[in-house]
Amino acid sequence: MTRNAKINTLLLLLVAALAVLPLALGMGDGKEEPFAGADAQAESAITELKPDYEPWFSPLYEPPSGEVESALFALQAALGAGVLAYYFGVRKGRRQGAAAAAAATGDRAVES
Repeated sequence: MTRNAKINTLLLLLVAALAVLPLALGMGDGKEEPFAGADAQAESAITELKPDYEPWFSPLYEPPSGEVESALFALQAALGAGVLAYYFGVRKGRRQGAAAAAAATGDRAVES
């Protein structure tokens, strides 16, 4: 096994452990929403400390359930990843095209 394959395997096992260990160790047991996001945790802390607090803003759209909210978040993440992948793909394609054009015409940059 090559060094890169060992590193990739180790990183894959580390990511899997980070995903499974909180569930296996029961870190969310006893909580109403065991793995709530930072916004929900902040809201509950504020409500606990100051029950009469009124938010400055209200959301433009409130999803009907947590599942819909998670699906919208996943869609947003997928769109962002697609935009980044497209950008880096176009950038790499332009670089390869410029290198191929330079090689075809024999115009290599003089290294100093």
